[in-house]
Amino acid sequence: MTTDEMNPFGKDSMDAAMASAGVWMKNAQAMAVEVVGYSKKSLEGSAAALEKLLQAKTLERAAEVQSEYLKTSYEDFMAEAAKLGQLYAGLAEEAYQAFERVLAKTPAAK
Repeated sequence: MTTDEMNPFGKDSMDAAMASAGVWMKNAQAMAVEVVGYSKKSLEGSAAALEKLLQAKTLERAAEVQSEYLKTSYEDFMAEAAKLGQLYAGLAEEAYQAFERVLAKTPAAK
């Protein structure tokens, strides 16, 4: 590969790296917003469950409240984990696409 052939490759690589960094930042922000929203919802659910638990008049009702809370918390956590998994998968795919375009242009790939 000559120097003239390497210059566009270097520029393309830098462009791909910058595009990839932009993808990372956009997705990191989306993940942060998602985690903050989940944390707020989780805290509110915990407070509501504690209030119900303190109002329970019998041990059976307290066990019911705790069971409902655990079930809801688990379901919410699993839904959140799935959302974050999708965000991570999208991040990896988008970040890879920038480099895939550069690799497709290289003389070795042709």
